[in-house]
Amino acid sequence: MKKRVLFFIILITFVIEMLVTLFFLNQNAFYKNDSVKINELVKGIEYNYPNDDNYPKYYNYIILDEYENVIYKRNDNISMSLNEAYKNKDTIVDLNINNKIYKLIIDNDFNIVMSHNRKAYLSLITIISIIQLLAFIIYYIYNYIYIIRPFKKMKEFANRVSSGNLDIPLKMDKNNNFGAFTESFDIMRHEIKTARKREKEAIEAKKELVAKLSHDIKSPIASIKSSSELGLELTKDDKVSKQFNNINQKSDQINTLITNLFNSTLEEMEKLEINPTRISSNVVKELIQNADYQNKSNKFNIDKCEVYADLLRLQQVFDNIYFNSYKYADTKIEVKSKIEEDYLVIRIKDFGDSIKDEEMPLLLEKFKRGSNTKNKDGVGLGLYISKEFMNQMNGDLEIENDNPGFVVIIKLRII
Repeated sequence: MKKRVLFFIILITFVIEMLVTLFFLNQNAFYKNDSVKINELVKGIEYNYPNDDNYPKYYNYIILDEYENVIYKRNDNISMSLNEAYKNKDTIVDLNINNKIYKLIIDNDFNIVMSHNRKAYLSLITIISIIQLLAFIIYYIYNYIYIIRPFKKMKEFANRVSSGNLDIPLKMDKNNNFGAFTESFDIMRHEIKTARKREKEAIEAKKELVAKLSHDIKSPIASIKSSSELGLELTKDDKVSKQFNNINQKSDQINTLITNLFNSTLEEMEKLEINPTRISSNVVKELIQNADYQNKSNKFNIDKCEVYADLLRLQQVFDNIYFNSYKYADTKIEVKSKIEEDYLVIRIKDFGDSIKDEEMPLLLEKFKRGSNTKNKDGVGLGLYISKEFMNQMNGDLEIENDNPGFVVIIKLRII
C-alpha cells in the first residue's frame, strides 16, 4: 500500500510538470486581448480621428500611418514599429481612415507577463522537483528497510546455516515483503538444528556402544591371551608352542582392530575440507562483525595485511568463539589485534567468570568441557574443532585466563 502511494505521488508530479511545461510553451494563446474591446477601440479611433482626446482610453497603443510613422501613442514603453511589434508579440490591427490604411499596434505586455510567468514556472518546477526528490528518497528508504535490509539478513543467515552455525535465530519481521520467507527460513534452521542434535546424539550413542563393546570384548581377549601365555610357558612340545604363539598374535590383532573401531567413530567428525586462500585483514574484520550478531564487541581495527585462511572455516571459528561467550559469559567483548613476527594475532576477551587453571588444558581436547558449563547444552567440540581448523590453515588457537574473563587468541599466518 505504501509503495503504491509513493508511486502515484511520483507519477502525479511528473504529469503536473509536463502540463506546466506545455502551458508555458503555448502561453502565447493566453495573452490575446479581448476581440470585442479591440473592435470598439478600432471603431472609436476611426470615428473620432483626428480628435485624439476622444479616443478610447483602455489599452496602451500607437497608430502608424501608411509610411509607418507614429501619429499617436498612449505610452512610451510600447513597440514603435511593425517589426518591433512582431517581435514583442503585440496585437496589430488595420485602421481605415479616410480610405487610407493605418496600423494600430496594441501592447500585450508580453515580455513582462513572460518574465513573471517564467519565474512562476521555475518556482513551480523547483517545488515539483523537490517533491519528486523527497518521494524518491522515501521510496529508496522504504525499499532499503523492507526489501534490501531483510534480504541481506536472509543472505547472512543462509551463510551461517551453510557454515553449520544453527544456534543463531533469524529475527522475524512479518511487516516486510520477506516476512513469510523469514519465518520459513527460521523453521528450516530449527529443523536442521534438531536433526543435527539427533545426529550428535546418535554419534554419542554409537561411541558409547562401541566403547562398551570394546571393553566387554577386550576382557575375554585379555583372558585368552593370559591363558595362552601361561600354556606357552608350561608346554614342552614345539607344535603346541607354535599354536600358543599363534593364539597370542591373533589376540593382539583383535585388540588392535577393536581400538581402531573405537577411534574411527571420532575421526568421522574431523573429515572437513579446508581450502585456505589469500584474504585481506578487512575481510577478517567483517567475519568478526558477522559473528558478533549481538553487537557486544568494542570498536576495533585490524592491522592491514593479507593472511592465509579458509573464509568459510574462519567464519565458523569466530562463530564458535562468540557463541561460547554469549552462552557462558554474556558480557561485553573486547577485540584487539597486532602483528607479531609472521602472524596476525587477534585477542577476543569476555569478562565472565574465569576458568579453573587445571581445566584450561582440557578445553582444547575432544568432548571436554569446563565446570562452568553445567546445565548448558554442548558437547565440548567447539574449541577443539576450531583449533584443528586453525592448525590446518598454518595458524593456531590458544586460550588463557584473565582476571576476570576468558581470552581466545587467534593466530593467522601473514603472506
